[in-house]
Amino acid sequence: MADAPILGGGTLQLDDAVFGVEFNGPLVHQNVRHELNARRQGTSSTKTRGQVRGGGAKPWRQKGTGRARAGSSRSPIWTGGGTIFGPQPRHFTFKVNRKEKRAALRSALSLHALRGSLAGLDAAAFETPSTKAAMGTLKDWSATGSTLLVLAENEARTALSFRNIPKINVLPAGAVGVADLVGAGRLLVSAAAVDELVARASGATASEEVS
Repeated sequence: MADAPILGGGTLQLDDAVFGVEFNGPLVHQNVRHELNARRQGTSSTKTRGQVRGGGAKPWRQKGTGRARAGSSRSPIWTGGGTIFGPQPRHFTFKVNRKEKRAALRSALSLHALRGSLAGLDAAAFETPSTKAAMGTLKDWSATGSTLLVLAENEARTALSFRNIPKINVLPAGAVGVADLVGAGRLLVSAAAVDELVARASGATASEEVS
């Protein structure tokens, strides 16, 4: 069974079925696209010539003026006119199967374990919020880059110690997606959060990965 160091002392045991699988790049890429697309609002909207106010009267008579014929002042070639083929409200989501989500989650977690960019955290040591203590804990960690801190739902007080530190993103285990894991340079997890991630990645819980 693989393991990871616990900052401050100790070792965190990792399930090989979740943290020891071969990385599947195409599957991870598909899930990252799925998650990022789901975050897009898709509310961009433009008006066509039929939706722009005004333009009901013909600007000038059809013939005899020497100018090009015009039927509406809201034509797309006029200033203030409608937009041709402009963006309309839409959604960008596409379906990813549950097994694919779980497999991608396992791949992303295994990548951190393989690179040595994963470490454990004793959440009980931060019941009293202290950013200074949190900085001291991270100081001895050799891994570099942005940090994703994953905690269990009942460890919200621990998050208070880390949330103001630059380049640290704090998320509950149930809300962590593949995109979050891939985008983080290093991964810091509590023991309770590891159990939740293992349950999600193995399909042991009813809750599915974030969409």
